[in-house]
Amino acid sequence: MPLLEYRVVLNRGSLHLHRLFSIFDVNNMRSIHLICGTVLLMASSGAVQSVGREFQSAATERVEATFVPQWAKDAIFYQIFPERFANGDPTNDPPGTESWGGEPKSRNYFGGDLQGIIDHLDYVSSLGVNTLYLNPIFQSNSNHKYHADDYLKIDPAFGDERVFKELVDACHARGMRIILDGVFNHTGVGFFAFKDIKEKEQESRYLGWYNVYSFPVSPPNKPNYECWWGYGDLPKLMTQNPEVRNYLFQVTEHWMKFGIDGWRLDVPNEIPHDFWIEWRKHVKSLNPDAYIVGEIWDDARPWLQGDQFDAVMNYKFRNACLEFFITKKTTAEKFDTSLANLRAKYPPDVNAAMQNLLGSHDTERLLTLCNGDKGAMKLAWLFQMTYVGAPMVYYGDEIGMSGGKDPACRRTMVWDKASQDGNLLQYMQSLITLRRENPQFRRGTFETLVKDSATNVFAFVRREGESVGIVVLNNSKVSQSISIRLDDEYVGMKWAQVLPDPHNGAVIQQKTMRVTIPAVSGLVFIGRKE
Repeated sequence: MPLLEYRVVLNRGSLHLHRLFSIFDVNNMRSIHLICGTVLLMASSGAVQSVGREFQSAATERVEATFVPQWAKDAIFYQIFPERFANGDPTNDPPGTESWGGEPKSRNYFGGDLQGIIDHLDYVSSLGVNTLYLNPIFQSNSNHKYHADDYLKIDPAFGDERVFKELVDACHARGMRIILDGVFNHTGVGFFAFKDIKEKEQESRYLGWYNVYSFPVSPPNKPNYECWWGYGDLPKLMTQNPEVRNYLFQVTEHWMKFGIDGWRLDVPNEIPHDFWIEWRKHVKSLNPDAYIVGEIWDDARPWLQGDQFDAVMNYKFRNACLEFFITKKTTAEKFDTSLANLRAKYPPDVNAAMQNLLGSHDTERLLTLCNGDKGAMKLAWLFQMTYVGAPMVYYGDEIGMSGGKDPACRRTMVWDKASQDGNLLQYMQSLITLRRENPQFRRGTFETLVKDSATNVFAFVRREGESVGIVVLNNSKVSQSISIRLDDEYVGMKWAQVLPDPHNGAVIQQKTMRVTIPAVSGLVFIGRKE
């Protein structure tokens, strides 16, 4: 049988390993299944002296990462920042609540709540999205709720458990799922355990829950305790402490009993891997189909081995899109290379479930980054909705909301239709419909067809079974006419243009498809066998 052999020469001793490897075909999202022979390690000081590799590939077959919930590959996320989405119950407004539409600041309130989300679920559903991601909703003295004072209570300004249960049930009744933001790395200074330490100092039974350097405990502006990035308002939990771990597991179970469909995890890279390994087991024991997505901005491979997360917020994807579609810092060929390198890091099922975002509560809004260029924005959206991964829309982007960095990106949702961009809204709805009606854009293989850096035209094909789609993007300011060479399997298919202007297609009998794409726009073709 063909073998794969690695020879790594170190300095001390030797170690023989036998493993099974899968090398991924980046374009077709398939993997070469390899039986591996001996891995020989010889070391003395721990430094690598030489590395050699010889291999022969065995049969090619599709290998799936079975740990990812299958529904996540069909997910289209809509992120809601609860305090700024809609005020459905003015009776729970916090003191000093400002008028809706005012200037967002770090510490002001506008009265957004869970009832407001419920009241506008018909709107959310009309977009075509099928999964809500909510920023934190637990009791906190901040508008963003990342300073948790009580993990087991809904913030009173947002509602209560009855309203939350109503929201979960209303989502499910519409065929939508809902995931919550889990902030387990740090708490607020009003959290019961931290307050107990401040009061009782060394006598507190919760002393091991935090890392306090000296006593008395200092105020947040001069913290003498470990906190997130030096912010004294965010004292860091010692998640390696068994009591802390058990408490957070209880918190997790409490909210999963309401029927939520998963978790987005805040700054999970700040917490040891062994915590997430055990936490995943706990979550999956409660709901094997729960989706776990981490906020990892860089290479996420250590968290995506099947023992921790199902996916991550795909900021690497966002970076590649911004550099190609928005800032124009990169060419079509480099864009393709960036995408290929990113896909190569993870198994196909993980790639299909990655949370592909172009903006969030932590970034400038997309339209602002585009300097108001809605054509560039729409082109980036088109790519997002037809590419590998689960796309996410940040509330308000679909109607043309703008805003710079936090807090400007957290403006109140615009509900006055006269102030919404109806053209953008309609376009977003059409893209989501395209994705939902064509499985190739959700689950299909990916292959680059054109990556022309001279014209900045980028084209690719997605295929799932008999469903085939070709997307052609012109990321230049002039119209472009190109020829796309097709594989033999696509010759004889009937191709219909479905975007931007649907019309009946023609059967292509040659291996070349000729298309003309207007400036800063894209075309989508659906192919079917005659």
